Amino acid sequence: MNCPHATVVIDPMVQNLDGETEQLRQAGPLARIELLGVPAWTVTRHAEARQLLVDPRLVKDLDAWGLWRSGEVTHAWPLIGMIDAGRSMFTVDGGEHRRLRTKTSQALTPRRLEAVRPAIEKFTEELLDALAEQGKDGVVDLKAVFAQPLPMRVVGLLMGVDEDQFPMLTKQYKAFFSMLTPQEERLALLQELDVFYTGLVREKTARATDDLTSALILADEGGEPLTEEEVVGNLKAMVAAGHETTIGLILNAVRALLAHPDQLQKVLDGEIPWETVVEETLRWDTPTTHLLMRFATEDIQVGDQVIAAGEGVVISYRVIGRDAEQHGEDADSFDITRPTPIRHMTFGHGPHICPGAALSRVEAGIALPALFARFPALKLAIPDDEIRKLPVMTQNDMEAFPVLLHG
Repeated sequence: MNCPHATVVIDPMVQNLDGETEQLRQAGPLARIELLGVPAWTVTRHAEARQLLVDPRLVKDLDAWGLWRSGEVTHAWPLIGMIDAGRSMFTVDGGEHRRLRTKTSQALTPRRLEAVRPAIEKFTEELLDALAEQGKDGVVDLKAVFAQPLPMRVVGLLMGVDEDQFPMLTKQYKAFFSMLTPQEERLALLQELDVFYTGLVREKTARATDDLTSALILADEGGEPLTEEEVVGNLKAMVAAGHETTIGLILNAVRALLAHPDQLQKVLDGEIPWETVVEETLRWDTPTTHLLMRFATEDIQVGDQVIAAGEGVVISYRVIGRDAEQHGEDADSFDITRPTPIRHMTFGHGPHICPGAALSRVEAGIALPALFARFPALKLAIPDDEIRKLPVMTQNDMEAFPVLLHG
């Protein structure tokens, strides 16, 4: 195998994300990496990622992974739950993927998104009230009080989940993603989530309501309906991806604007739309750092390197967002005044493009202007370089985001 560059070891504690991004970028369009002792390739450039994300020789089928077939990777590997996640549109390809995704598209329609907009606005105002109350005497955690509960409320509403279940789901997903969670505990909580979602699906099967879960169960166009396992798999993955991505998008946008007060002022003055802030944030500081994993069914040539049949491929969206060939020599800079459209691929490309991208954009497009309208003097309560990342290898998330609401 042609590997001219040294292997980049992905840090599970995420202590230096900028340094890791630069290392991967220097390693070339296709970089050799190690994930908790497991070797793989990662794609770091926009053009090569677009090519590979539509290549039918790269599949989601775990049984195509040589290390899995040989037994070198087992369920003892801490990241296996992100790959062996049950049958859903996220884990199959081709015709079966189209069938499962079509059902989800029927359920997550533009009409449904527009219908939920007033609820997002209501949730946003309620959480801003809570933020004002908790921050009236000093520092308040913007993540815990605002950015984290908002997307969980939204996805809970869409799924038809009772509000009293939100703390449990938040806790379960946080433990699932964290590299500090022992693997036995992670596997156990995955079982608990399966039990929860199976119960929800059976409840909605018996008594359908106007929500995403019922719509997935009842979707009947394009062939046979989804099985219980498929509905459970879709829901489990959509909640994980949906709320985590939006938390990161909101916090990363706030952080970037506070670090660039001249750009924030242009937004507050109406010179630049919030939509541009959202897109530049998605490009520059992606909510997802590394997306696991596709597998080569045959040798794939990428430049002067070869992904051998059976090898795993990761998509490193954060590095891709900093690709100078795509975004210019100032790709490392956050700049909402860029003269050209921001053509990033943070939500993916090709058949597996994120089905919840529109929802995440709607949430951020409501939350950010409402936050700064209420608290225009908002500022960080600690130096920016003291913000700590959560030990999550795939998500760009923070432990906390302490702020002062009134400067």
